[in-house]
Amino acid sequence: MSRPFLLCIMSENVTTPDNDRFYVVLMAGGRGERFWPLSRRRLPKHLVPIWNGRSLLQRAVERVEPLVPRERILVITTADQAPKVRTQLKDLPRSNLIVEPVGRDTCAAVTLSAAIVSARCPDATMAMLPADHIIHDTDRFRQVLRDALLLAARQPVIVTLGIPPTEPATGYGYIRVGEPWQNGTENLPGRTRFHKADAFVEKPPPERALEFLQTGRYRWNAGMFVWGVHTLLEGLREHQPRIHAAAIRWAETARARPGRLRVLLTREYPELPRISIDYALMEKARNVVVADATFDWDDVGSWTALARHLPADEHGNVWKAGCIAIDASNNFVYDDRPASRRTPVALVGVRDMVLVLARDAVLLVHKDQAQKVRDLVRTLEQHPQYQKLL
Repeated sequence: MSRPFLLCIMSENVTTPDNDRFYVVLMAGGRGERFWPLSRRRLPKHLVPIWNGRSLLQRAVERVEPLVPRERILVITTADQAPKVRTQLKDLPRSNLIVEPVGRDTCAAVTLSAAIVSARCPDATMAMLPADHIIHDTDRFRQVLRDALLLAARQPVIVTLGIPPTEPATGYGYIRVGEPWQNGTENLPGRTRFHKADAFVEKPPPERALEFLQTGRYRWNAGMFVWGVHTLLEGLREHQPRIHAAAIRWAETARARPGRLRVLLTREYPELPRISIDYALMEKARNVVVADATFDWDDVGSWTALARHLPADEHGNVWKAGCIAIDASNNFVYDDRPASRRTPVALVGVRDMVLVLARDAVLLVHKDQAQKVRDLVRTLEQHPQYQKLL
C-alpha cells in the first residue's frame, strides 16, 4: 500500500500570526475492542459509522475545522486503518494522513506528528486530540481549544484540557489542579480558566473517586494536549532524550531529504520505547497547565456510553433497530445488519441488556458487564475459528 506519511512534509514553511500557525493532529489508532462486534482491527471504534451514518473521526474533523482549516488538520493512524481513513476523509489533503510504521503507543505518535508539523512550520502550536470522543457543545469546545492554543503559542507551557468530573468515575485518570494560572490569560477570547497542574493520578477506586469529586480540585484526564512545537521538543529533550533525538532526525530529514523519511522511520520507529505521552512527559513536566474544559464530553468507552447519547422511549429503552418490547426497560438494541437482512427484535421481560447485531456476529451483554467486551475479544483471539471476527 502507499505510504502517505512520506508526503506530510511537503508544505509551506512561513511565519504568520498565531492563528496561521495552529495545527490539529487527530489520533486515530487503537482497536476499540469494547465496541465489538461492530469494531474490528481494520474498523475500530472511531471509524464505525455509529452516529447518524457518520463516524466519530468524521465528527472530530468537523468539530475542529471552523477553528483550523483542513490544510492544517492531520490524522495519525495505522497501516491497517489508513485506507478506511482515506475513504472517510476524502476532502482531507492526502499529505495530511500520517501512517505509523508500527504502533508504539501515544508518545511515539506525538513525536512523529510533532516532527512532521515542525518540518512544515517550526514555530507551530499544535493540539493532539483523540478522534473517538463525543462532544455536543462544539462552540464551547472550540472556544476552550482556541484559548489553549493561544496560551501555548505565547507561553512555554503544555496545556491539557481537563474535564470537571460529574460523577465518581473509576475508569478515567485524574489531574489534581493547583493555583489559578493567570500569566498570559487576560485577553483570551473564551475566558477559559486555567490552573497549574499539581499531579496526575491513576484511575482510582470508588471511594477515592468520590473524594476527588467532592474536593473540586480534580479533573478527568481526557488525553487532549496543546503545546508549541518548541515547548514539546524541549520537554522531550529533558525527560526522554532518546525520543527527542529521533524527533530531531525525523524533522531534519523531512526538510532536507523527504524521500528518506520512510526509510528512516521504518528502521527507527519500531525501536522506540512503547510508552504513553502521559508517562513519558506529562507526569514529569513542571510546566503543565490545565484548561477547564467546560463542555460536555464522553470518551464513549462502551456500548452503554453510546446509549446515553441516543433518545430513549418512556421505559428507558434505546432502539437502533426494529424492536417490539413487553415489560422490558433500560435496554439498548443496535442492529447494524443490511436492511435486507434485518428482522424484528422482540424483547420480553428483560432489563439492562445490550444487544448488538452485526453481519456475522451477535453480542448480548448485561450493562453492568459491558466493559468486559474487551475480554471477550481477547478470548476470541485465542481461537483460530474466530479470527475472521476480529
